[in-house]
Amino acid sequence: MRWLQSGLRRDICVIVAGLDDPTGQQAKAALERHYDDRVQPKTFHGALEALVSDGFLTRRQDGLADRYALTDAGAERLCAHHEWVASNLGGRHDADARGADSHGSDGKENR
Repeated sequence: MRWLQSGLRRDICVIVAGLDDPTGQQAKAALERHYDDRVQPKTFHGALEALVSDGFLTRRQDGLADRYALTDAGAERLCAHHEWVASNLGGRHDADARGADSHGSDGKENR
């Protein structure tokens, strides 16, 4: 499961899964919005190439742009990773969100 060692590759798969066959540029722009930072083109395209080469994404030509889609293998790995994250968080995210709603910034319960 080599791709799991790269957060960038995981994040690209999440972006591609969430968009409808995005172009490379659309995927890169969405990733940069998520990171709130610029991603070096060479780094981004190297990760895309590795994902295609390893069979996690497909690439098809659409005019001048390449479009990407998650393969079944990519979707399986992404779902497995999601399950692993959820099992390790143990529902803490939901509890923290509820706690933030019922507690003030001083940690005391709002009434």
